Amino acid sequence: MDQVWFYSVASILLVSLVSLTGIIFLAMKASFFERIQSLLIAFAIGSLLGGAVLHLIPESLHSHHQSNISPLLVLASILAFFVLEKYFHVKRHYHPAGKPLKSFGPLNLVADGMHNFLDGILIAAAYNIDIHTGIIATIAIVAHEIPQEIGDFAVLVQAGYTKKKALLFNLLSASFAFIGGVLFLAFPYLGETFSVYVLPLAAGGFIYIALADLIPELNVPQSWRKAFAQVVSVMLGLLLMWLLLDNHSLHH
Repeated sequence: MDQVWFYSVASILLVSLVSLTGIIFLAMKASFFERIQSLLIAFAIGSLLGGAVLHLIPESLHSHHQSNISPLLVLASILAFFVLEKYFHVKRHYHPAGKPLKSFGPLNLVADGMHNFLDGILIAAAYNIDIHTGIIATIAIVAHEIPQEIGDFAVLVQAGYTKKKALLFNLLSASFAFIGGVLFLAFPYLGETFSVYVLPLAAGGFIYIALADLIPELNVPQSWRKAFAQVVSVMLGLLLMWLLLDNHSLHH
């Protein structure tokens, strides 16, 4: 049991450190980052939609004994994120202070926190089977997290966070994996129960952020060349999530 705890916590720490992938952009010139920022946002749209539709929702349907509950939870999540965003807008309207953050920044942190919570449960569950399975699952999750964390970093910067704050909040969001992992290790049945309901809730959040917040950010007057590059970036995000389907099946 001590060995399972050690390997689980070490692997969760490794996966959490992936959230610092955005550090590569700190060394970039501001002008160059601004040129590629819209492409990173487009890539994030593809990653969020692909992650929700190709990974989280099918896994949720597989987990629920009553599969009709999962679609309802996805819809409930989309509605909840809509209401939460309304709250952010009202609060910003009545309490102006400097340059306000765009609401999809905090929303993305909420949805990503739920996703990271699930990753912690999945890692602990895999090590609970055996060490080899845990290592394979950790590698699969790291492969899945790297492109998503790059997209998350771009989303937070687009929302108005500085690069350093975007890194910090990404790391704080990643720390929810520890909560999920420890919960499962301490109370296995409770951890599994939580994961079943968090899956569709995270999926709904990803769908809402991608469609309601990020796509409008790109729908502005621009050249055909830039528009085409953004479409290609969205497709690349979707393609990568599709290619990672085999790895993600390890979660089952």
